[in-house]
Amino acid sequence: MNPKYPIYIVSKGRWESRLTAKALENLKVPYYIVVEESEYEKYLKETDPKKGGKVLILPQKYLDEYDTCDDLGNTKSKGPGAARNFSWEHSITLKAKRHWVMDDNMGSFCRLNRNRKIRVYSGSMLRAAEDFVDRYTNVPLAGLNYRFFAPERDEQPPYRLNTRIYSCLLIENSAPYRWRGRYNEDTDISLRVLKDGLCTILFQAFLCDKLGTQKLKGGNTEAFYAEEGTYNKSKMQVDLHPELSKLVWRFGRWHHYVDYRPFRNNKLIKRKDLKIDKEVDNYDMKLVNFKTNRKGEKDE
Repeated sequence: MNPKYPIYIVSKGRWESRLTAKALENLKVPYYIVVEESEYEKYLKETDPKKGGKVLILPQKYLDEYDTCDDLGNTKSKGPGAARNFSWEHSITLKAKRHWVMDDNMGSFCRLNRNRKIRVYSGSMLRAAEDFVDRYTNVPLAGLNYRFFAPERDEQPPYRLNTRIYSCLLIENSAPYRWRGRYNEDTDISLRVLKDGLCTILFQAFLCDKLGTQKLKGGNTEAFYAEEGTYNKSKMQVDLHPELSKLVWRFGRWHHYVDYRPFRNNKLIKRKDLKIDKEVDNYDMKLVNFKTNRKGEKDE
């Protein structure tokens, strides 16, 4: 059972690793991967259309017109926001109601059930997330939490309401927003949604296994953090939303802290025509035992 909305991966300098692309191929889920023209041939060589992958070139105008929220212009990388905006517009041409946009450093996906994180091998969990979000009229932004943010030792709710959505996002195409900012564009768009009185849903029943910041070469690791660290990234967030954000020093580097408590009263609004079956629908997901190799892949 594949997702009904198109999936986009924005990628730069990672044509060899292709972690998220390989993870989706393991799910047998088709996807688009958006790359800059200078790297198109490299990604094209590594992407197998028989496994559902299609490579799209990021048009230069999206880079030229992108609002970086600073005065540095083209002196450094503009980050992934321009490619995310192109993905948004491309999905509209497909007449899709929503689209997924994902970072390129996620190795797998899993389902959290009874505090056990079970790796999944189909697109059913993405379809279940889509159907859940579609129950409501005021959720323009949703997504999957990181695996390492849902520790098994603690009781976890199936989703968290009205918080930031990072890296693996499900976006309503009709929403009046677009990506902006050289850094922290995920936090910025989440806060703009919440400030408008709308809701975000961060799933924990379904998780993405994303590598931590600066763990994989390419992407923002080389474009920003390898040279300048995380101060500029965190400071931009504070500059854009000073009433909710502050700079903090944690774990040996600068972070931004955001207070999401003001949005606790943003309430979900159900569709008036919504009818929910009382029986549990597991979307054909079944718990099975199989052997895996050292990479965590199924041993055929």
